[in-house]
Amino acid sequence: MAFTKKIRLGDLLVEKGLISDEQLQHALGEQKKLGRKLGGTLIELGMIDENSLLNLLASQLNIPLIDINNYNYSNEVAKLLPESIARRYRALVLEDRDKDYLVAMADPTDIYALDEIQSKLNKPVSQAIVRETALLENFDLVYRRTDEISALASELGQDLSETATDLNELLQTEMTEAPVAKLLQSIFEDAVQVGASDIHIEPDQHVIRIRQRVDGVLQEQVMQETQIAPAVVVRLKLMCGLNISEKRLPQDGRFHVLVNNRDIDVRLSTMPVQYGESVVMRLLDQTKGALDLEVLGMPPDLLHRFRKNFHLPNGMILVTGPTGSGKTTTLYAALSELNVRESKIVTVEDPVEYRLDRISQVQVNPRIGLTFAGVLRSALRQDPDIIMVGEMRDAETVEIGVSAAMTGHLVLSTLHTNDTISTATRLMDMGVEGYLLASTLRTIIAQRLVRRVCQSCGEDYTPTEFEAGWLRDDLLIDVSRYQYKKGRGCKQCGETGYQGRMGVYELLDMNAELAEKLRHDDSQGFVEAAERAPGYQPLVMVAHEHAVNGLTTIEEMLRLAGEVPDDVLDHPPVLEIDD
Repeated sequence: MAFTKKIRLGDLLVEKGLISDEQLQHALGEQKKLGRKLGGTLIELGMIDENSLLNLLASQLNIPLIDINNYNYSNEVAKLLPESIARRYRALVLEDRDKDYLVAMADPTDIYALDEIQSKLNKPVSQAIVRETALLENFDLVYRRTDEISALASELGQDLSETATDLNELLQTEMTEAPVAKLLQSIFEDAVQVGASDIHIEPDQHVIRIRQRVDGVLQEQVMQETQIAPAVVVRLKLMCGLNISEKRLPQDGRFHVLVNNRDIDVRLSTMPVQYGESVVMRLLDQTKGALDLEVLGMPPDLLHRFRKNFHLPNGMILVTGPTGSGKTTTLYAALSELNVRESKIVTVEDPVEYRLDRISQVQVNPRIGLTFAGVLRSALRQDPDIIMVGEMRDAETVEIGVSAAMTGHLVLSTLHTNDTISTATRLMDMGVEGYLLASTLRTIIAQRLVRRVCQSCGEDYTPTEFEAGWLRDDLLIDVSRYQYKKGRGCKQCGETGYQGRMGVYELLDMNAELAEKLRHDDSQGFVEAAERAPGYQPLVMVAHEHAVNGLTTIEEMLRLAGEVPDDVLDHPPVLEIDD
């Protein structure tokens, strides 16, 4: 049954001895300033912990305290309560039972909220209490914008098919009024809710696909309204200031959008494909502010060694890995720490991803001759202390970077190599003399991003025959000594078993033996010396430590190592073709 008697929470807490009357009066004063509920104010002031408060309310009201992250509720049932009501009153419908609905609430003492919820549902309401933070996370999972996107796409498709208005003229209308603008707004809101890093809009012969990259893996929504694709592309080009009449050549641009009070910097790339133009947008959340090395997930010992090297007055520091492995994020975190009044920092990037105060950031533009090498030469005449080069792409850029490191500058850059050991040999292949590397190279970091096991549904996991054999034969690991984890799939992780990503790092510090091998151009000797260098551990072994600690899976280890399980080779996925 619904709770109908109003409880004075403050008096109850004092009566139970959880807070004093003086604390209550202080909290009530702060509550007026903060504009929050009393329970949240008490928790924020540290007068009571959330568990004690929730257990007391559950006991007093005789209602269950539910861990919503592990509760198997239906999205369809949850959506019986409109999103605006759910978010306003912090409530979510968990079950449609024979005689009533089970509704989870962050504050079950709010009888006004309960009355409003009751009026929106056609049966009585029974309450459960949940943590507010967990409830807010589940709102973003339940109230996705996928249905709204489909409805807006259908509406836009109908408008475009019923009018003979010139498309370019149609899209010059105010963004907030145009159906295409509403569609794009919903797409961005949905992407930000699920933490997507990229949005792909791909026209096909019979459908248009909208795909979002979440935790490094694409999620797809398919719509039949193929006629909306040109309208969406034109609107996005207008937002970037690109040439809307040019459909034969790729174009790049960027723009800002404000999504749910978050400032999102969007990098856009268009490319002509068989059935129109493909659009990919990289989403960069500028609201997060400066990156912090402490939150990157580096092991303390490795972080200490990295810091020690990038605080040196000169030399070269390289971060390596494939595209999307977080190299630039690591460099920006280091730059944020180095960004002090006493140092002049210049960056040469393509493109500039995050804007940092006090740092001179230059975006290259090869079409007008503004290349990495050209900008780097000019940057050296700007009296810099520290230079960051977005990527060592060619021999000329590498040569100038090495020269800068030799002449008293600290140079940070990235390189596309698979591990730390192959990085030095790659530089030598690009024409850098070994003796120059020996005197300038300070440290090399190789990194990857692996998906984290979902903390809500992670459970013990026994490796498959292929996985056990790979661990045993290739990595010489005794599988019987360890216990592994894997997520079974739940609402929190979108049934994937994973939620979020973490970095895996391999670090190689230059020492006297390695420098000597480089001076003599002894590549094989360098490899052997690196493998026995103090503190060196290959990426895959670092990933295994994370797997043993239950943070990631053997499946992610295989992906990092580039191994393909036998069952995938024996039973490849069937390609589904839309009629």
